[in-house]
Amino acid sequence: MRNELTNNELRPAGFWIRLVAGTIDFIILAIPLAVFVSFLSVGMGTWQAFLDLHPGQTGNEIVDQFGRTFLFATLCFFVVTSWLYFASLESSSLRGSIGKLVLGLYVGDDYGNSIGFWQATRRFWGGRFLLHVPYVGIYYFLVDSLCVSVPPGKRAFHDILSGCRVFRQNTTSASKP
Repeated sequence: MRNELTNNELRPAGFWIRLVAGTIDFIILAIPLAVFVSFLSVGMGTWQAFLDLHPGQTGNEIVDQFGRTFLFATLCFFVVTSWLYFASLESSSLRGSIGKLVLGLYVGDDYGNSIGFWQATRRFWGGRFLLHVPYVGIYYFLVDSLCVSVPPGKRAFHDILSGCRVFRQNTTSASKP
């Protein structure tokens, strides 16, 4: 079903506003992650390792302190909660994560229509998941930033792969008679 808005009225969201929305979402996702890490560290007996952290530690030293199982479980928890957060909210009637909603953004298909859960899932796994992969994440972020910043369509790589777009709410059409 095609949206009533024309392509001229659909305004793609740019890099900076999407970065701020993503930062808000990261802060929201950090809360359940902190709770999970707290309980897991007590359960696994690695809570003392937090007290021994100091600036300048290498990745190998941190892995030795916490253990691979702890770090893997934490990463898996964060990936799954992130997937459920983004896919559920972007495919719901809200059409966007809390960060996007605060800034007046929404996720839609090429015509601005709502997307389904599986399309939102493809959007997550095609992009946000790659941000969680060690060493790959930073390179993906740089490519995605260029994709949103430079071309006029302002589509991130995961938007292209999933057939989605992020739009700004059109406040001018709402005020027209």
